[in-house]
Order: sequence, then C-alpha cells, then structure tokens
Amino acid sequence: MEYCKIFSFLLLIITKMAAAATSEHIPTTLEGPFLPVTRSFDPSLRRGSDDLPMDHPRLRKNVTSNFPEQIALALSTPTSIWVSWVTGDAQIGLNVTPVDPTSVVSEVWYGKESGKYSEKRHGVSVIYNQLYPFEGLWNYTSGIIHHVRIDGLEPETKYYYKCGDSSLDAMSEELVFETLPLPGSGKYPRRIAFVGDLGLTSNSTTTIDHLIANDPSLILMVGDLTYANQYRTTGGKGASCYFCEFPDSPIRETYQPRWDGWGRFMEPLISRVPMMVIEGNHEIEPQAANITFLSYVTRFSVPSKESGSNSNLYYSFDAGGIHFIMLGAYVDYNQTGDQYAWLEKDLQNVDRKTTPWLVAAWHPPWYNSYSSHYQEFECMRLQMEALLYRHGVNIVFSGHVHAYERINRVYNYTLDPCGPVYITIGDGGNIEKVEVDHADDPGKCPSAGANKPEFGSVCHMNFSFGPAKGKFCWDRQPEWSAYRESSFGHGILEVVNSTYALWTWHRNQDIYKENSHGDQIYIVRQPELCSIGSKGTRALPSKLPSNVGATFMDPLLATLLCCLMFFLAWFERNK
Repeated sequence: MEYCKIFSFLLLIITKMAAAATSEHIPTTLEGPFLPVTRSFDPSLRRGSDDLPMDHPRLRKNVTSNFPEQIALALSTPTSIWVSWVTGDAQIGLNVTPVDPTSVVSEVWYGKESGKYSEKRHGVSVIYNQLYPFEGLWNYTSGIIHHVRIDGLEPETKYYYKCGDSSLDAMSEELVFETLPLPGSGKYPRRIAFVGDLGLTSNSTTTIDHLIANDPSLILMVGDLTYANQYRTTGGKGASCYFCEFPDSPIRETYQPRWDGWGRFMEPLISRVPMMVIEGNHEIEPQAANITFLSYVTRFSVPSKESGSNSNLYYSFDAGGIHFIMLGAYVDYNQTGDQYAWLEKDLQNVDRKTTPWLVAAWHPPWYNSYSSHYQEFECMRLQMEALLYRHGVNIVFSGHVHAYERINRVYNYTLDPCGPVYITIGDGGNIEKVEVDHADDPGKCPSAGANKPEFGSVCHMNFSFGPAKGKFCWDRQPEWSAYRESSFGHGILEVVNSTYALWTWHRNQDIYKENSHGDQIYIVRQPELCSIGSKGTRALPSKLPSNVGATFMDPLLATLLCCLMFFLAWFERNK
C-alpha cells in the first residue's frame, strides 16, 4: 500500500509538471499563418517621456583634453572590426572654427591578454560641419572623429584593447569585446538585439538598460538614432512637428550636440558589443548646399567597401551563419539605380551553405497596419520586393512606426509560406511617443494624400483583391498582420541552427517582471519548400529544438522521471 501511495504521489507531480511545461509551448511559423491579434495600449502607461537634458549624467562629457569618448565597435569582415571614437570639443554657435583633425593620432592597441597588446593599428581622423547660412540659426563643428580597423582577429575570442593617441599620453582605459563565429562554421551569434527609433528620452534609457540585461553579442539599430532634429535649440522639449513649432524657419535645423550625447549614452554598451546601423529619416539632416546625412556617414564606420557598396547608406555583412543586408530607403532604390544593382550582385553571391540565414533591414516598413506611415514606402516595395522574395530572404526588420508589429509570411500582400517574416520595431523610446491608432480603426484610415515619404515618390493604392478589395484600408486587422501592440522595447533574435531562430519581443515594462516578455515565436526556414527559383512540396525541417512543438524536459522533471523508473524497477524486484 505504501508503495502505491509513493507511486501515485510521484505520478501526480510528474503530470502537473508536464502540464505546466506544455503551457510554455512556443509557437513556430510552421503553425501559421496566425489569426490577427492586437494587444491594446495599456492606458496606465504614458505614451512617451521627455528628452534627457544635455547635462544628464549619461549624456554629459566625462573626459578631459584629448582622451577618447563615444567609443564604438562595428563589424568590418568576419576577421576585422572597426573601432571609432571622438576626441576634443565640439563647437556650436553663430561662428565656429573647425579644429585640425590631424592634430590627434588615431591608434588602437589590442591583444588576447589583459594588459598585453601584441598588435597596434592606425587609422583616420576627420571632422564635419553642420552649417546654416541663415540669420539666427546655429552652426556646429564636431570634435575629431577617429576610425581604426583592427584585423587578424580569431573567431569566438576575447580581445582587450585601448584607443587614443599614445604620443599625447591620451589612451582610453582597457576595454574588451568578443569576436563572433565565422561564416560556414555552423555557428551563430549568441543573441542579436534589434532596436529602432531610439532617441534620448527616459524611455530610451529603459530600453537600453533592458537590452544590456539581455546580454547581446551584436546589435542592429534600424534607423532614427538621436532625433537631433527634434530637439529645440532653446533646450526645451522635442518638437514632434518642427515646422509647426518654427513656421518661419528656412530649413529644418538640428541640434548636433545630441549626437555627442547619444554617443556617450551608448558607449558603455557599444564599446564592447558591435553595433550595425542603417539610416532613418531623422538622419537626413539637410544643411547648406543640399548636403545630407553628413553626421551619420562621418560618425559611423560600416562595411560598405568591404561588401562592394559605393555608399555608406547601404551595405551587407556576415555574422556567423547569417548574411545581413542593410538597405537605404532615403537614397535611390529604383531598379535602374546603383543600390538595386549592388543588391542584385550581393544576393547572387550569397552561399546558403555558408550563411543559411538571410536577414534584411531598412528603416520604413513595407507592411504596416498602423495609421502612421501607412503605405508610405509602397514605391520601394514595388521596386525591390520581388528581388528579395526570389532570393529567399527569411526575416525583415524595420522601424519608423513607433509600435511593434509582426507580419505573417507574406508576398505582395498575399499570405505566402515562402515570404519573409516582417517585423516592425520602431519603438525604442523616442520623443514622438508610441503609436496607438490603426488604419483599420473606425475613422483612422489616413487619406490617400497623407503619409508622403521624405524621399521618393508616392505609390498609394487601393487593394485589388482579398477582403479589402477596392479599399485603401482594411475594416479590420489585416490577415497579414499576425500580432501588434503599442509599447516601447527591443527584440532579441537567437538563431538555434540552420533551420530555427527564436524571436522574442521585450516590452520595456517587462523589465520589472522576472522571465517575462511579449511576443515570442520560432521562425523556421523551409529550404525544401522555398528553394530559390522554385517551389516544391512542404516538408518539415530536419531537426527541432527540444521546446518546439513538444513538452519541455527540464532538469527537475527528468530527475523525477528517473526516480519513477528506478522505483518501478525496485518495486518489480521486491514485490
């Protein structure tokens, strides 16, 4: 009788644990397309927060003289990395005098042991000016911006480094980073963080604190970094509508010191984890002589030359078994242009045996069910979507819309098992507040004349098929919109193998909850079904992670099962 009681007790525990484990099932894209879900905005939360002042501890300058600050890393090739930093003082005012960029040397020491730097490399130093030849507008000249490429790096190895000018006895403190796996190794970056439309608000600090806690090995920033063009030069709150606030301004002035504040704000993270960027509309920053993007292209090193691009506004790179394509939405994207020709060549050179995953990113989303920026970049989609589809792009990340949305696999607004999964993450915390209105909400469908892009033509259209046929907007959440919610946060992509990648959306408010997150799904490649240039029969992938479509087998449950088996064997021998 005692044996029966013990057996029943163990069986009850195992049953309950199995039920609890089953409830933690993470869906996969194989189970899609999913019925549309909207998580309504939590009215107890504020839709936004104020900009951080320039004297905030995370934004103000904390080094003296020619010592490095705003230190940042970016990938160059699988065996090399860019190290960038700023020295000296920027100037802003009606009259500014540029400094000589050659007055401070660009130097990096690095090695595999702390305090022992076996390698040294030199690089370039530059400055830039943001000039407004209009009465009352302030000009800006930067500090000295340094870029050094360090090479000969071994994969999955920790490196210690210092940067600065040793001749001036102005080297940084020792910093450390870890290199990523090589393409073709069958390995992937441990965690990749995705952020868009970050800005410099209190919400931005929560996003970055949450992201740091998730310990990424690579960061992708999908545009709209500093919002320097939303910050009033009078030092007040950001102006969400610049020309509403300053109707007599002859040009959209930007407050360039916000770039320096942003570099300091990000340095604790990006001085040890590489960050790859793509430009957004807030990086355009037009100035005298129709010069644009000058702050962005001067401050950031990207592997444009390494990837065969002639522009820092679009490029590609490899990180382990992933090939990333970073596209520019605010430079010519037409099929007759340089970017399209580069993209065609880049895609043709992708070897899916070396880099099975193909991930693309650009700032404005093509698929978006929010009222804001609705159908804004239809022209870009019409020019480029077919090319990306033919080459089997797996995931696309965008920002611009200040909300989160995950799209079912789609091509040309039609559910398609071989289309990419599109994800919008334009809610890093910026001053413009989170979006809450959907184009399918009553009275919220924008007019056909609204949402004009800051670059390119307007290609707004009524749908010619499906439930929204003949209409500009759906009357309910579109079938291609799988999940949407209005919240600030960031995402983490964990590639498990050549077939499975776990995507997790982390809301900012969830930082205060243990093991809590928002949207989560396994994105599954199906090369058997979606081979380039043809389609075959649908087949299940070769290997599933243990928690996909099956019950978790956690250590405690496994231990109890072993105990049960031992008990049954003992009972059989002694009955």
